[in-house]
Amino acid sequence: MNAPTTFPLDVEPQPASGKAVPTPADLEIVVRDRRFGRDKAPPRWWLNDDPVATAWHNALSATFPRGEALFIEAVKAHREGVPPKLEAEIRAFVKQEINHTREHIVLNKAAQDAGYDIEKIDARIAELMIEIRKRPAIVNLCATMALEHYTAMMAHEFLANPRHFAGGDPETVALWRWHAIEEIEHKGVAFDTFMHATRTWSTWRRYRIKSLMMLVITQNFIKNRWADTLELLAQDGLTGWKTKAKLAWYLFGTPGVLRKIVPAWFAYFMPGFHPWNHDDRALIGKADSEFPDAVLA
Repeated sequence: MNAPTTFPLDVEPQPASGKAVPTPADLEIVVRDRRFGRDKAPPRWWLNDDPVATAWHNALSATFPRGEALFIEAVKAHREGVPPKLEAEIRAFVKQEINHTREHIVLNKAAQDAGYDIEKIDARIAELMIEIRKRPAIVNLCATMALEHYTAMMAHEFLANPRHFAGGDPETVALWRWHAIEEIEHKGVAFDTFMHATRTWSTWRRYRIKSLMMLVITQNFIKNRWADTLELLAQDGLTGWKTKAKLAWYLFGTPGVLRKIVPAWFAYFMPGFHPWNHDDRALIGKADSEFPDAVLA
């Protein structure tokens, strides 16, 4: 296992629009090159023997390899001329996302070996990527910014509330918690890149495209992840209104990851929003302590 790579971001923040950038000046993005699930495959229902919880996370994981490749492309397309601090953050962001892709490919392979057919999900994502790459680069960066907020919101909830992964396969849970740590850590990169790329735009133009994109992303995210999860549950022979009710309760009742992130979702539309307006690095330190080879410097 390789030692973690630390990117010291000790260059003073440089504003993109005449205002201070709230990304912490002492933020370090640590590339933790960890590997999971090589020695023992997780059980079919790896999350507390719960098919609904397992299907939701498997459906999420199925989207990550292609989705995170898009995030990398979108951010790198706008890195020219960024301040040194942001340039360092982008490099670290790319390395972290590459590692996330690698590990979720392994997790997706484990789901396939357990009997799930996730090819349909992957094929739909592949078709979507073809259409996405026809759009202007700034639109894809805006979409990345919104999706990165989603991953950061869920990452915060996963680390703050141990109930989400209680009773799960230890190795698979460790993968999700490692991913969550790094999603929180780089949650401001796409946003700051967008602010730099649109530094000549008016405040209203920025706000409009940012808000409209979040509404579109929210509709598609919930609709598609719901459909993907039901598709995987159907492969377990679980269909009908009772299955849908159990999924709805899992997402919006208990433990309710989508219910819990509603306040953070609304915050995205507030004037002056920035992902680091809420500094939750304490969660990183707490979770990181479980990985002796990945403790923050």
